[in-house]
Amino acid sequence: MDTDRENLTHHISKSFNRELEDLRNRVLRMGGVVESQLTDSLNAVANANEELAHSVIEHDYQLNEMEVEIDEECVLILARRQPAASDLRLVFAMMKTITDLERVGDEAKKIAKLALKLAESKLADQRYNEIATLGWYASDMLHQVLDALARLDPELALEICKKEQVVDREYKAIMRQIITYMMEDPRTISRSLEAAWAARALERIGDHARNIAENVIYLVKGKDIRHTDMEKVQDSIHRPK
Repeated sequence: MDTDRENLTHHISKSFNRELEDLRNRVLRMGGVVESQLTDSLNAVANANEELAHSVIEHDYQLNEMEVEIDEECVLILARRQPAASDLRLVFAMMKTITDLERVGDEAKKIAKLALKLAESKLADQRYNEIATLGWYASDMLHQVLDALARLDPELALEICKKEQVVDREYKAIMRQIITYMMEDPRTISRSLEAAWAARALERIGDHARNIAENVIYLVKGKDIRHTDMEKVQDSIHRPK
């Protein structure tokens, strides 16, 4: 384990150390629930599975509750411990991360609602196959960023930041195709708009995954790399604090 990670996982106060570790574990558990929700929503779209879609929608409240509970724990740690340096970064990074995770859950819920419409229409559509591909890519980004958070791995987090650009390109390609469908056959406008909303939800999930990756880099390296060119970020990751 390098010095940065050691500073994040060792404290003079054992009880404080347990509190911070518990905080990170709770965020990771929330991440696991979000990942499961996203996977279920994508499977619901791929298979027009109405039951699975309903399950995603009905369990969204759990993520809202987890966000509130973890946020309250962060406030208590700030008030009781008055953390500084890397400990303070950890609390702030977790607060920002749960916001992004909750929003990924919201996007998964939107995708599940699309799955319900597909189940009702009982119609297959090539557009949704393309969206499914984008969906699994966004899902893989989420899985990897949670792994980066669990291992406090800024190098993996950096790779996720780069992958978000691929999601953006795929999203733009799908949108161009959807616009072409609508221009060629106005009767497809309604279904094309549904496909566009699903693609937009997945593009937003890629954005949230990148946000979490940036939080990991900030947490471990103490560097805010938002709105920074990727080459400069690469240098920042490998430069000592």
